[in-house]
Amino acid sequence: MVSRTVEKPLASWMGEDLIEGEIKKTLTIILKSGGCRWNRCRMCGYRFERYHTMDKSELTQRMIAQIRWIEEHYRSDDYDVMKIFTSGSFFDPDEVPLEAREELGRLSRGKIAIAESRAEYISQTAITSFLDQIDCGDHEFPLYVAMGLETTDDRIREKCIDKGMTFADFIRAAKEAGEAGVGVKSYLMMKPLFLTEKEAIADMKTSIREAAPYSDLISMNLCTVQKRTDVEYYWKRGAYRPPYLWSALDVLLSTDEKVSCDPVGGGFARGPHNCGECDRDIKNAINLYSLSFDRSLLRAVYDTECDCKEEWEYILGNEMPWCMPLTR
Repeated sequence: MVSRTVEKPLASWMGEDLIEGEIKKTLTIILKSGGCRWNRCRMCGYRFERYHTMDKSELTQRMIAQIRWIEEHYRSDDYDVMKIFTSGSFFDPDEVPLEAREELGRLSRGKIAIAESRAEYISQTAITSFLDQIDCGDHEFPLYVAMGLETTDDRIREKCIDKGMTFADFIRAAKEAGEAGVGVKSYLMMKPLFLTEKEAIADMKTSIREAAPYSDLISMNLCTVQKRTDVEYYWKRGAYRPPYLWSALDVLLSTDEKVSCDPVGGGFARGPHNCGECDRDIKNAINLYSLSFDRSLLRAVYDTECDCKEEWEYILGNEMPWCMPLTR
């Protein structure tokens, strides 16, 4: 047997999310798994966090040991929602063996579960078997299937992200989820490689509008520079800059959809940032907005005077497509 003291998740933390109109306590877990079978997305560092050359039996034991670690370190009464991430896809049976999935079902019974997966592994059979384990009849959607759509533009998803799926694939999976009686959470990515700031803003506005009819929850992720990724390769050579926080505000203020956003790494060079002076206030405002969808919180910081706002506006007007960014 694998020692529980050795195996633990890649990361886990408590937080809050606005779901079903209420702020709920959330436990996020990132499990080390058999690894993403696609394994090519340009911005993803988690694809390197995987078990190698391991048979299904040992993989199952190691993943169950991680789940038991979660059970030992977090009280079930302390959270209402479990957000489950792996190196790739929760519903891929080769990456997450059925026995490990069932163990998570037992742990999250009666709660809301949000499980991330690539679209090709979304089927009514896989969804229903997990839903039946966790559903106690207490929630409209006990389960949300989360998918990294990133953008509704197939050209951008292929060339800038190398995601290996199409918008049509996402729509098919979303319909499968709906027919199985579960919700759909869509992750969109702000400013993947090779887009100018202006192109990234336009892409997000379009993607939110086009993804909304197929989504119960939408989250906009601001691209960060993770280690050993294509994004890091270009960033180190001055050929990529993470998005301005001004751009995130612009997008969130432009839509009537309820789009959450957690500016991970906000204010740091590898994360979404402005000049360093206004970053903290904007990051905090975005986080508070995601728990209330009160746009006045965003408007208050958007109207703040800061020299870097003029820089951002200059970038929008002068940065050329498919070239080196004008700022770091």
